[in-house]
Amino acid sequence: MARVRRLFRKGELLEVEITDMAFGGKGIGKIKTDDGDFTLFVLNSIPGQLVQARITKCKNRYAEAKLELVIRPAKEQVQLEYQEIPGAPYASLPIELQHAFKERTTLELYKRIGGLANIEEVYKGFIPSPTTWHYRNKMEYSFAAIVHRLDTNEKSDEFGFGFKHRGTWWAVENLDRDSGLFDKQVEDHLITIRNWCEKSGLPAWHPPRREGFYRFMVARKSYASGKLLFNFVTSSAGLQNFDQVAFIDLMKSCFGDRLHGILHTVNDDTGDRVEARDGESTLIYGEEKLTETIGGLQFEMSMYSFFQTNPQSAERLYAAAIEAIGDSIGPDDVVLDLFCGTGTISQLVARNYDCKVVGVDLIESAIEDAKANALRNDIKGIKFYAEDAGKFLFNHPEYTGKLKTIVLDPPRAGISPKTLRKVIRLGAQRLVYISCNPATQARDAALLKESGYELEQLQLCDQFPHTSHVEAIAVFELRHHGQGLLGE
Repeated sequence: MARVRRLFRKGELLEVEITDMAFGGKGIGKIKTDDGDFTLFVLNSIPGQLVQARITKCKNRYAEAKLELVIRPAKEQVQLEYQEIPGAPYASLPIELQHAFKERTTLELYKRIGGLANIEEVYKGFIPSPTTWHYRNKMEYSFAAIVHRLDTNEKSDEFGFGFKHRGTWWAVENLDRDSGLFDKQVEDHLITIRNWCEKSGLPAWHPPRREGFYRFMVARKSYASGKLLFNFVTSSAGLQNFDQVAFIDLMKSCFGDRLHGILHTVNDDTGDRVEARDGESTLIYGEEKLTETIGGLQFEMSMYSFFQTNPQSAERLYAAAIEAIGDSIGPDDVVLDLFCGTGTISQLVARNYDCKVVGVDLIESAIEDAKANALRNDIKGIKFYAEDAGKFLFNHPEYTGKLKTIVLDPPRAGISPKTLRKVIRLGAQRLVYISCNPATQARDAALLKESGYELEQLQLCDQFPHTSHVEAIAVFELRHHGQGLLGE
């Protein structure tokens, strides 16, 4: 059998014009060869750009590539008043065009993966974020002893503090001013914090050598109060020389009354992550929890608790999900909120409907927060359980036949097929499935269809402007009992 000749190789640097876009922010370029067009998928590129891209995975007729350099911008791109950062590759593209790309590529995904050829018939539209800029309530900044210089596009050994350069784990791009994504006051002061840390004489973390002192700073903000909570992460190497009092004074001078609390985490793990497997986190100033408001309800959030990153857009997302439950819910009906987290959806359901509500999540601390939040908001009629979703459904057969609606809001990896089959066997009349990864939702739609659940409506919601991410709210209605309701 003759071997197929490879036109290109992994690691090869190519120049290509981007002519289209696929789901997930993959720009599409075509390279003409003697054997026909060769397709290149370049992550974070924009149609109309001429780019240099390095191949990361290569097949016979197509390849995936990492964006190395934009040689010529697209004509639709505009000049930003903010510093460009790796985490917002589409910031220079007008938001209307971002929405159009997200909408088109996501609907194509449901057709291709989910087999939903009629997706336009059930599609109910795109929900934009109410705020395009400064919408995030949490941001993580990294220290590094290797800096990717934006002026030369080269690496240098110096004290760095900002965001990881795209495609690297060892180099940061210094953030010298507002990126437009988080909080202007915080990001305008990063250069002040960087200069203070550098002058302290303690080194920034050197990722390849796995040594240094300054590692990360995580900032969290409440839109309800404007208050700020910080987690300053260092190693223990040189800890005795760290002037904690002077650092607190620095943060007070930068943020004044907005400064709500500072945590200091000692992390000696060699891995590149904020959370330490072995270490300790200490509150060194103020308070360790913020309060946020969504849909008129108050929620406490610590530095480590999960909470929607764009709370203003989350209000719109949750409102659409609550409306999708319908108006036929009665006092004897049960709404099950799987992967409930801190209980935001559960409480909104209980406030809007006269029914029983059950919230389930594997993370015990999230369930404790959910219970405390429900008590704070004086929400009655909810039961919360800290259990694995699949095991909970098996252990509580008393809910079989009593569930009117199941609300699903799984993590990015989606629902395991085994757990989804258990959800299906409960026989709920309606599933309201919220997904931060439409690719996994489209995959699950095929199994749901086999099991008798028809897709009744779909909405998309822009939780993360200037990125490729989009959330989906799908409503499935039980029409008949299919194969998924039988066996394991």
